[in-house]
Amino acid sequence: MALRCGIVGLPNVGKSTLFNALSQAGAESANYPFCTIEPNVGMVSVPDERLDMLAELNSSVKKVPTTIEFVDIAGLVEGASKGEGLGNQFLGYIREVDAIIHVVRCFENENVVHVAGSVDPLRDIEVIETELLLKDLEAVEKRIDRTRKAAKGGDKKIQEELAFYERLLGELSDGTPVRSITANDAQSEWLTSLFLLTSKPVLYAANVGEDDLPDGNTHVETVRGRADEEGAGVVIVSADLEAQIAELDGDEKDLFLEEMGLSSSGLDRLIRAAYELLGLITFFTAGPKETRAWTLTSGMKAPQAAGQIHTDFERGFIRAETIKYSDYVAHRGESGARDAGVMRSEGKEYTVVDGDVILFRFNV
Repeated sequence: MALRCGIVGLPNVGKSTLFNALSQAGAESANYPFCTIEPNVGMVSVPDERLDMLAELNSSVKKVPTTIEFVDIAGLVEGASKGEGLGNQFLGYIREVDAIIHVVRCFENENVVHVAGSVDPLRDIEVIETELLLKDLEAVEKRIDRTRKAAKGGDKKIQEELAFYERLLGELSDGTPVRSITANDAQSEWLTSLFLLTSKPVLYAANVGEDDLPDGNTHVETVRGRADEEGAGVVIVSADLEAQIAELDGDEKDLFLEEMGLSSSGLDRLIRAAYELLGLITFFTAGPKETRAWTLTSGMKAPQAAGQIHTDFERGFIRAETIKYSDYVAHRGESGARDAGVMRSEGKEYTVVDGDVILFRFNV
């Protein structure tokens, strides 16, 4: 289950520069609005030192990381919900992602034109959020019209559904995004069927100049304040610096980060924050032929984890031979962990934990 993140923001805030650095896919980047028309898509291997260690311990022929997909969606502008700047097309792309990475300009540079003429992170965030809300309002209004006609038949369940949509309309009108609206199980199903844009979890990428790393500046503090109100995350990045880092490899990259006073790249921090935002974890399968990382939603059971590998594994699940990553490393692999008694045989009710190394037993 590859995570799919849409990179959004106003024109000229650094979206495509960041995308290029993250995916090294070469998306065009230029100092004018709507440089990006079709969304660029880049698949990125998720860096994980645990995978490297497991592959080394097993002398694996093949090492397969999990992946994250970045979608560079063109800059939105005020009026996008009504079609301004090809807005309808761009908003449609947002429906297809799991999470939104909202790039916010937090740097001053007179050589890079701002579409609104000045740097104001809060204003910029509100422009994007308003356009998403307006599009959601339009969708809910259409659903209300259809449900209202159906409710005339007197069906109590449909009337309850109508009442929920009317409440939803009111909250959206007050500026509350769907992700902040409470709903019971039945209401959550109705919400899901609407595919609303503001239901997507948001991670703010505060784009700063190199001199403002790693702690940010007053613009970043403004973004943090807004994120705290929403329960969203914030990652400080410098798109220009990430572009430089992307051209380095191995030791050069580590040395460069050390000289900049950074413990990790913006890519690493974005991925970690995105995983946390969506409640994702990683488990591993390991052996001499292949060591592989797998992405799973936190709280899933062992059979569901097996299903990530192959649906037959889930259908025929018997048990999961499980070793904690720390135990696997401490005892130098599966054989040592088994001899030490730290390899556990888990059944269908076992909840997989981040870092578990698992061997699945199943019937075909």
